Amino acid sequence: MTLRTVLRSPYWLFVVLALLLAALQYRLWVGDGSLAQVNLLQQQIDQQRGENEQLLERNRVLEAEVLELKQGLETVEERARHELGMVKEGETLYQLAE
Repeated sequence: MTLRTVLRSPYWLFVVLALLLAALQYRLWVGDGSLAQVNLLQQQIDQQRGENEQLLERNRVLEAEVLELKQGLETVEERARHELGMVKEGETLYQLAE
């Protein structure tokens, strides 16, 4: 059988196309950029978006707190009383035990 006879046969084209299809299928299911890898990356993106939303909300709360502290001494005084147990001069603190 000569090369010319083989090339005229339709089977070589079938074999080449079958090998090409197998290579493409391998890449689709297992290789780099496969469906499994895409799904994993999508899950990571969704998880990161959720974490980003939580951090943005925390930043909004902290920003509001900073603005509140900058604008008035009432907030500073309230914090000092509540967190540090401080009292003004001339005040008497009464603690009730339950």
